[in-house]
Amino acid sequence: MAEGGAAVGGGASLKDKGNEFFKAGNYLKAAALYTQAIKLEPNNPTLYSNRAAAFLHLVKLSKALADAEMTITLNPQWEKGYFRKGCVLEAMERYDDAMAAFQVALQYNPQSAEISKKIKRLTQLAREKKRAEEVENIRSNINMGKYLEPLKPEFSVKFGAAEAWQDIFSFLVDIMESAIKVWHETGKVDPRVNFLLDKQKTQNDKYAPVVNIDKAFESPDTHSSCFAFLRQYAEESFSRASCLVAPKNIIYYPQVWKGQGSRKWKLGNSDGFFVQFESPVLRKLWFIPSSTEKGRTLCRDPEALDISAHEVLPRLFKEPSSDVR
Repeated sequence: MAEGGAAVGGGASLKDKGNEFFKAGNYLKAAALYTQAIKLEPNNPTLYSNRAAAFLHLVKLSKALADAEMTITLNPQWEKGYFRKGCVLEAMERYDDAMAAFQVALQYNPQSAEISKKIKRLTQLAREKKRAEEVENIRSNINMGKYLEPLKPEFSVKFGAAEAWQDIFSFLVDIMESAIKVWHETGKVDPRVNFLLDKQKTQNDKYAPVVNIDKAFESPDTHSSCFAFLRQYAEESFSRASCLVAPKNIIYYPQVWKGQGSRKWKLGNSDGFFVQFESPVLRKLWFIPSSTEKGRTLCRDPEALDISAHEVLPRLFKEPSSDVR
């Protein structure tokens, strides 16, 4: 709002006329009248303050900032110059600098509700901006290798030689990271089973590393048929491991989040997807919850589940037989 305080000299009537145009929303005419008044009273801080307000409404931000700075120069003890400066810097999205200007303004007028309101707003904006940056950082820096690091000793014990377990571990990490990236970009993943094929034994012209299972969860019958097919596929393709990815919202059977007792679901109604790792010697299951934050889809940390209680598909690989003596 333009200042209407007392003024001396020939610029007073021009200022008053400018204020009338300002209140009527004619900021261009107001700025022109303030300019005429400044020519008559070049050391009047109120005129520069008012013109800064008019320029701000006209989105002439550089000019508005210059007038705010001149207001401060002419009357360093007056909070209005710092307030004008803060408003212009806020419009420039220079929020840290704007906050600094408002803080100085508050020092000179601690009772100003207008200044306090601006500081509160910028504090909230800064908080939201920081969280938005954190969300983007989480979305763009997916590191399942670090998350799954605690599983390495178990993989080493189960799969033996370093080359073997590291290869299988990397397979799992790659599948999980790829699924999360796709979910972040599209808000969905295709239901599929990824197979880690044997480089020496698999007939690559006959067996692909990915099998789509769009219909698998429509009913008990489709689920049973799909499982039978996948189990045979895993055996005949000489797969070393597999990793299922399936969105929760397409699973009509089995609805593993509706169990009771030991099978009770503890993750609420979150949207997301399942990742089920299968091998002859080790099985693992995770649910990766999803939410929307700051207008962006965000996957939360995977939640490890008891596969015996919540398996999406039964065991795909036959367990190694042990000799009975």
